[in-house]
Amino acid sequence: MISVRLSKELEEKIDLISKQENISKTDILKEAIKEYIIVHEKKQNPYDLGEDLFGKHGSEKGDLSQSYKKKVREKINEKMSY
Repeated sequence: MISVRLSKELEEKIDLISKQENISKTDILKEAIKEYIIVHEKKQNPYDLGEDLFGKHGSEKGDLSQSYKKKVREKINEKMSY
């Protein structure tokens, strides 16, 4: 069992909804908690949020993360040869 302290304002709003909808305050709170859990479980981590964007505007060169040192060295050598 869980006990919850609510502000007077929040408790009054729940009481009003309970009377309007003819539903118990307990059922209102249970439903609110269920909704919160659903939303919380759907929250995605940063990778999931951007997954469809990764590589979308890439260079079409799939080896850059493996050959970056070589490419940087070549660029530096090009500049030094001027």
